Amino acid sequence: MRILAFSIAVLLASAAGAKPWNGIEPGVSHRDDVTKKFGEPSKTVVVESKEILAYVGPRAIKGTTEAQFKVDNASKLVERIDVFPAPMVDREAVESTYGPPCSPGSAPASACYVKKLTDEFQTYFLYAKLGLAVFWNEDGKSVKSFVFQQPKASR
Repeated sequence: MRILAFSIAVLLASAAGAKPWNGIEPGVSHRDDVTKKFGEPSKTVVVESKEILAYVGPRAIKGTTEAQFKVDNASKLVERIDVFPAPMVDREAVESTYGPPCSPGSAPASACYVKKLTDEFQTYFLYAKLGLAVFWNEDGKSVKSFVFQQPKASR
């Protein structure tokens, strides 16, 4: 349990507004901040007006199997961070770190999630106020990835 708690602490940072990860905050941090902190990425891909910096394999960031930073080519701002955790992270760890399910029909006073499905029927928890989506593996018990973006209210 101590290892899991440490892994969660390493992987997940807390803050107001956009949820940062390892000191990189969507909508605030620049591409140079990423490369200064983590070095050159394993792979860089350009899709439309976005550059994706991927840290995988020998360059994977501690506590991950892969981390991707989506950067706007014009502003060089990080728009989104996708984190694929190395340790198993379960629902209890997610809820104790970010908050419980939202109460039906009421506006949440604090962080809470709504359970959703993608078009491909993948389950995820959306913490709209935090700008965080937690995607689950097919087993429904362990986290596949965390996606950090600016909360909708601040976009």
